[in-house]
Amino acid sequence: MSRHAAFPSLLGLALAAGLAAVSGAAAASAPEHALGSPKAPVTVVEYASVGCPHCATWANQVFPAFKKQWIDTGKVRFVFHEMITGDSELAVAGFMVADCAQPDKYFEVVDAIFADQVGIAQGGGAALLKVAQAAGMTPAQFDACLTDHQALADLQARTDKDAQDHGVEFTPTFFVNGQKMAGDPTLKDLSAAIESAERAHRKG
Repeated sequence: MSRHAAFPSLLGLALAAGLAAVSGAAAASAPEHALGSPKAPVTVVEYASVGCPHCATWANQVFPAFKKQWIDTGKVRFVFHEMITGDSELAVAGFMVADCAQPDKYFEVVDAIFADQVGIAQGGGAALLKVAQAAGMTPAQFDACLTDHQALADLQARTDKDAQDHGVEFTPTFFVNGQKMAGDPTLKDLSAAIESAERAHRKG
């Protein structure tokens, strides 16, 4: 059996204990994961998990068209916040790898996990290692990343604080210029909210 046949034991032990060992850690700041122009009049924030099936469906079926219509045109700045929902072991491992990758590879890792969420969950560490290697990480860097106790503590504390501060009860959750949207919005739903935010921005 490959040594990467399962996610590293740190994650299994921590998750089996409900992450109790790290739940009391102080939240650490993290680089903002964003796409689009900082000068865009509208900011869309998504709280999502790479372990969440609903998030994967949105990422695979809605996000490409959303990105083309709004982000690539400079009209929207998209900000992604990590949550630990759904398959929590995959969520933790996936985000730790994404955060360990070079900053310009972050969304490449997240997108790859969403694209093959079930396969990576079933394939465990071996499948996730392939994603990491495609993003330029070596097996040694992958192992070091997923056995970093401080990074695990920071991720848990950060996501807990985000959920509490912003009232995120499920994923995905979206905010358009600070206005919370309910449910899994379609492209039409988001477009309507963005257009409304644009009008408000012009009037303001």
